[in-house]
Amino acid sequence: MTCKELLDDAMLGCADLVFKDICLEILAKAKQVLAPEQFEELSFYAAERIKEKRIRSPRNRVKI
Repeated sequence: MTCKELLDDAMLGCADLVFKDICLEILAKAKQVLAPEQFEELSFYAAERIKEKRIRSPRNRVKI
């Protein structure tokens, strides 16, 4: 599914807050075109990617 690929690409290249915004934008647009079951699956997938991103990007990391 293309939406999942977009989420994966965003996860690799975006900061935590930007990634969350992109996820919400993708989900908002996907809701208009996907069947309810597909949207539910995508929502679950996005939630899992957000959790992974939080684990990989701890907040106590020093930014330069």
